[in-house]
Amino acid sequence: MFFIFLTLKNTTAEEQNIILGYMKKADLKFVVLSGLFGVLSHLSRAYRWNFLLHPLGYHARFINSILAVLIAYISNLGIPRSGEFLRATTISTYEKIPFEKGFGTIIAERMVDLVMLIIFILLALGLQFDLIWNVLQQNNFSFSKLILIGIVLLIVFFLLRGPYKRGTHPLLIKIKQFIAGLMEGIYSLKNIKNKGAFLFHTLFIWFMYFAMFYVIKWTVPETESLTAMAMLPAFVIGGLTISATNGGVGIYPFSVALVLSAYGISNESGLAFGWIMWSAQTALVILFGSLSFFILPLVNQRLKPEPNG
Repeated sequence: MFFIFLTLKNTTAEEQNIILGYMKKADLKFVVLSGLFGVLSHLSRAYRWNFLLHPLGYHARFINSILAVLIAYISNLGIPRSGEFLRATTISTYEKIPFEKGFGTIIAERMVDLVMLIIFILLALGLQFDLIWNVLQQNNFSFSKLILIGIVLLIVFFLLRGPYKRGTHPLLIKIKQFIAGLMEGIYSLKNIKNKGAFLFHTLFIWFMYFAMFYVIKWTVPETESLTAMAMLPAFVIGGLTISATNGGVGIYPFSVALVLSAYGISNESGLAFGWIMWSAQTALVILFGSLSFFILPLVNQRLKPEPNG
């Protein structure tokens, strides 16, 4: 809400009308195309999940995987990272996969996505280091704070390691069992049988992410001439804001506009681009995520085996 306020505060009434005008005149076929790329990325993510579940001896039905992923996305709009818990809970409920193991595979999946995000960050830094660094500073991103947090967590880890290993309290034993299942899910990453297919889907997901961002450039006249290399830094910053907040609400258009301004794009056009991109994908998540809550029990009611006799 603060960043929405900041966006409104930093634009005049005339600029706000220009932004709304751009959004109203946006070519819908590119908005729909962006949405299609988003849907394909979600389907690929749901399909890829089974590559991590197979080494644990489980197989989730594709429809349940899709609905669980969509529910996770809409949950993250409300509370950041809550979707991972809800996704594991959903698959545990309808596929009888232990929560800790399912959650472990989701963590493993997120680790892979983190590597992909880092690759994109390194590419963007290699192309536009000064630009990325300035935008990160304007968003109060601090590497020193990140390093400090890492050091504190390491100290806490080593202080608790001994008591944790020696402890025999029933509650601690349950925690150990939970963590063991969690780690088993994470270790599924190294036991993937079809690594080629897993890698293909990982690359496909991120290609779709960039594609759904890239095609939006044709919805705003001023951004039409931007190249893929020019769009990459804005894509990276936008991805970071989504990861750090609940779906990038408010901050996403603001951050994307900051990056695009370095290429001579006006603030109004940059904000219009950001709002069109964010609104289209968020509307998609809200629509399909909401439907998933209703569809999931209905689908699984039909999938239940008929009683004998």
